[in-house]
Amino acid sequence: MDERGVRIDGASEERGTPPGLTTTLMGRESELARIVDVIDGDRSGPRAMLLLGEAGTGKTALLAAAAGHARGTGSLVLASRGCEAEVEQSFAALHQLLLPLLPEVDELPEHQREALKAAFGIVAATRQHGPMPLRVGVLNLLARVSWSRPVLLVADDVQHFDRDTRDVLGFVMRRLAGHDVTALLAARGHTPPDGLNPDLPVLSLAPLSRRAAARLLDAQPQPPTGRARIDLLEQAAGNPLAIIELSRAVRAGQAVPGGGLPQTLRIQEMFAAQLRALPAGTQRLILYAAASSDHEDLETIMAAAGAGPDLGVWAPAEDAGLMTIAGGRAAFRHPLVRTASYDGAPAHLRQQAHADLAAVLDADPARRAWHLAAACPWQDESVAAALEDTAELAGRRGGFFAAARALERAAECSPGAADRARRYAKALRAAQNAGDPSWVRELYDKVTALTADRDLLGVAACGAGIALSLSGHQRQGFQVLMSALEPDPPGDGMTVLALAAVLQAVAFQSGLPEMRRPIAALLDGLEAGGRETPYAELTTTEAFEAVRAVALAGADPVQAPELLRRIRRRPGTQEPPTGIADLTRLHAAGGIAWYADESDLCVESFRQAFALLTAYGSMGNAAPSLAAMVSALIDTGRWAEAEEQLEETATLAAVQKLRHLEIDVEALRTTLRALRGQPADLPADPAWTAVGLRENRATHARLLRAAGTAAAAAGDFDGAFRHFRLLFGEDGVPLHYFLSHRSIADLAAAAQRTGRQEEGARVVAAVRAALGARPTTRMTLLLHHAAALTGEARDAEHHFRLATVNPAGEQWPLARAQARLHYAQWLRRKRRPLDARPLLATALESFTRLGARGLADEARVELRASGVAAAPAPADPLAELTAQQRQIVRLAARGLRNREIAEQLMLSPRTIGSHLYNVYPKLGVSSRHQLRDLFDDL
Repeated sequence: MDERGVRIDGASEERGTPPGLTTTLMGRESELARIVDVIDGDRSGPRAMLLLGEAGTGKTALLAAAAGHARGTGSLVLASRGCEAEVEQSFAALHQLLLPLLPEVDELPEHQREALKAAFGIVAATRQHGPMPLRVGVLNLLARVSWSRPVLLVADDVQHFDRDTRDVLGFVMRRLAGHDVTALLAARGHTPPDGLNPDLPVLSLAPLSRRAAARLLDAQPQPPTGRARIDLLEQAAGNPLAIIELSRAVRAGQAVPGGGLPQTLRIQEMFAAQLRALPAGTQRLILYAAASSDHEDLETIMAAAGAGPDLGVWAPAEDAGLMTIAGGRAAFRHPLVRTASYDGAPAHLRQQAHADLAAVLDADPARRAWHLAAACPWQDESVAAALEDTAELAGRRGGFFAAARALERAAECSPGAADRARRYAKALRAAQNAGDPSWVRELYDKVTALTADRDLLGVAACGAGIALSLSGHQRQGFQVLMSALEPDPPGDGMTVLALAAVLQAVAFQSGLPEMRRPIAALLDGLEAGGRETPYAELTTTEAFEAVRAVALAGADPVQAPELLRRIRRRPGTQEPPTGIADLTRLHAAGGIAWYADESDLCVESFRQAFALLTAYGSMGNAAPSLAAMVSALIDTGRWAEAEEQLEETATLAAVQKLRHLEIDVEALRTTLRALRGQPADLPADPAWTAVGLRENRATHARLLRAAGTAAAAAGDFDGAFRHFRLLFGEDGVPLHYFLSHRSIADLAAAAQRTGRQEEGARVVAAVRAALGARPTTRMTLLLHHAAALTGEARDAEHHFRLATVNPAGEQWPLARAQARLHYAQWLRRKRRPLDARPLLATALESFTRLGARGLADEARVELRASGVAAAPAPADPLAELTAQQRQIVRLAARGLRNREIAEQLMLSPRTIGSHLYNVYPKLGVSSRHQLRDLFDDL
């Protein structure tokens, strides 16, 4: 139990590890489950699988986990690993594989026994043996052993097996059907080695997802934070070995001058020998490729290195499997090859490589500036200014992360303290927009150590305040913000507005009234200015007014409807939103609509803002509103889209270590599962104790709502009432000033089910008083619903009718359907089944369409009891699709072609076409143009 009574139990978020298998490989749960299915599968058919992937993708770890599982079930595990030094020795790998079975060889027929012993060098070959006795002997040996116990063959690094062993294995695996023998093989690369069955089932190991990579990094001892964390994840590119080894190197302090990531002895042992074996000219080109960014083309690299146009100099690196040269690009086959090449070179050669690259990039000032900085071992104002110009360009394009890196490096190159502080402050703002709270906190410390300028400190406090908030430290974030406002506020009004907007986000997450009080006074009389400002997102009057309005709405949500009306009255641009100021206006409008309970507008505004942010490559300051977006999607019945948004938010939270957002995701996911009638326990996570719920009341409220919804779905109405009741104090004061009120109908329903109507009525009265004379339409409907369930019996029908007849209520289909169900149940108790039937039929249709199975079953039972045989209404066909399939279908419905969808989702056009072909029957459509009819919001 937590400090307010929330029970947190259940399974972890990443499911898929087979029952009984204790080994968990982060990000490889589904692959491990597939492998175990092969081991435990049907004995009547062949059981074999080939794992393919680049070095470090986890092939060996998966084989080890599978072997452990097999041993735990009583199987005999025979293992062999290819060795490059033995690749020319016939049957070397086969001897290693069958070594434990050599005592059984004497039981074989004589000619097979002799062939086996001769192949392994146990006896001298007295005569020449053909290949068949040996192959059949191996097959019979395995078959004999499998009669007494299952056998698992584990063959790793098959690409280094001698060809004779591969031929024998290919023969044996084609004939294992009917025997209790499973074969698991692994090879480096993307194509099966020669000699194996061409129809052997293949499991290709792709790079880890961003979320899984972040989880693996967090599992390492003392993982890096801030910029080093993001750099590491980018350079590792989802490769598990790269993540582990680079994290070890960072921990050991093996930093590389110029911002590169470090190298470790183990990685050097893997690749340094191969690199040293290459010709000097090839090594030089690889170093220049390693020093370049991914943007440098092959022509630029070769020109900088002084090489001619002959590509033959790359051939040794291609033959060694270190590089791929194609399409005018030089690509590293493994992310650690780049690191090994760069870090293995002497410092003066690295410096020369960057200087040479800068010399040939005159037409590209941005890339040239970066190479000049990498070649600069001291402070240089010209280099700093060039980097600052690069950052300005990146910022205008929405490249927040690139801008932050350039500005931080510019600050490091700045000779003067004032310029250094200014550039660090600008870097902090860019890092804030990039959504990296750890990096922001590092930069904040640098700014405050260099300057006492109130405007610069205000800029820095904005970033630090939101960073601390996203990390769950609301009180500390509030203190940082107020330190920039008191005793002397910044002179720039835009900085004051930015501080107030961040203060509103901190106040909402904390739920503490003292954090909302200063906001209105800060914004009183503040007007949009026409002079220069460091805030590009506030350069338009529309953006300024929208941000001001959302800050006021967050401070006092009762004002939100009027503030929204003012914003919507302002003439807007007819052009599609593209710039940072447009994005800010849209995002702020979504926040005001959220506070004003205009859920459809909230969804649409956030949708447009998030689309722009995704195009920029970062959610940035939108992170605090992601949970609001998911809540609005759930409330408006867009559950498939809510699930997609939850997955994206979970990934962002894991990568950026946004602890309270991770918990919000789990609370909302549990709520959605409960509404769908699925098992919905909150996952156990001891790390959640790192987030103090007393200063994160928004998260606490979401946890309580999730626990209450799950309890109600399970029929535990006592538990449901207990959780919903904790959303309010004994006197009815809400735990959270905004979120608690939205659960008032749920509390009333639980109170009515448990005979606690009187206690529920007191809370309803307190909420009504808190919302004033003109609550939002949504709250008006919820209060009527709650009053009907807990108020005076003579007024119940009056409140039920007011809760169900307003057409605006269709914006919230779940709440409307629940009100109709409860009204119909009340009518049935009053012996008015004919009046109840249309309400039940409509509620049943809504629940079924939403996918709320438990509530649909309840409505169906009530409908039968009222004398109607209820036929099941059609369910939402999109609910049967995976999150990725729903995303593909939505993009296709918008008119995007397969290639355009593939570019957005980083998949192949063929994969997109295959997904669409497979989902058409599930959706009941036969062509692409019919997909649009499945969505109400396109």
